[in-house]
Amino acid sequence: MKIKRQKQAKKTISFYKYNFSFREPFQILIDGTFCQAALKNKIQIKEQMPKYLMGEVQLCTTSCALKELETLGKQLYGAKIILQRFQVRKCPHFKDPVPASECLLSMLEETNPHHYFVATQDHTVTTGLKKIPGVPLLYIILNTIVLDKPSQTSLDHVQAVQLGELVSPAQQQSIRSLKEEQGISQKDGERRGKKRKKKQSNPNPLSCLKKKKKGAPTPPLKKTEPGEKRKRSRHKKRKTEGGDNTSAPVVTNT
Repeated sequence: MKIKRQKQAKKTISFYKYNFSFREPFQILIDGTFCQAALKNKIQIKEQMPKYLMGEVQLCTTSCALKELETLGKQLYGAKIILQRFQVRKCPHFKDPVPASECLLSMLEETNPHHYFVATQDHTVTTGLKKIPGVPLLYIILNTIVLDKPSQTSLDHVQAVQLGELVSPAQQQSIRSLKEEQGISQKDGERRGKKRKKKQSNPNPLSCLKKKKKGAPTPPLKKTEPGEKRKRSRHKKRKTEGGDNTSAPVVTNT
């Protein structure tokens, strides 16, 4: 059973790596219910989690989850001690704490951009995160940590990306990075979309010049009819008053 469970976990991790760009170290978002179940079943989270996921992990929680355990009192004191050992990620409810289930779901946003694994026993969190694509779920059952299979929402999202209906998170990130490298921002796009008003300019001085009159057309050459002899011009010298000879054309028939 252990080998079979390990193979299933490896297959699920590969699914999230390939389709949602999950990378090591894996970020595991943990709440008080998971710590309480681990304490009850004598599971060492820091030791067993990296072995089960076959990679480096970062265990983390939120201030709302810690605050919830403090308000519940001595019954969950052990779970609180375990949860305090993990990194505390900033959440938007620092001044006004909310229930841990609501806080964890808000950390995932709409597409889980920070690539969190969620470790919980809370049914409310489990139901909520299955509606968000690309969120791996970890829980404890029969004294072992189990990585749940991808939800139907995640499977539908991957299928839509493959059909070209959606853009994957990895593609969105690459597009953003390319825009930042080229210095293109959303404001630039808005500016390009707006039409600029044309400034009034003076007329071109060349267009104000008067048009030149076209020269008289050259008369067409007369065609000689068949049988008619073509006239050839010859120059004949004439004497001027000064005694110089000048030539004048003489037409002869050939």
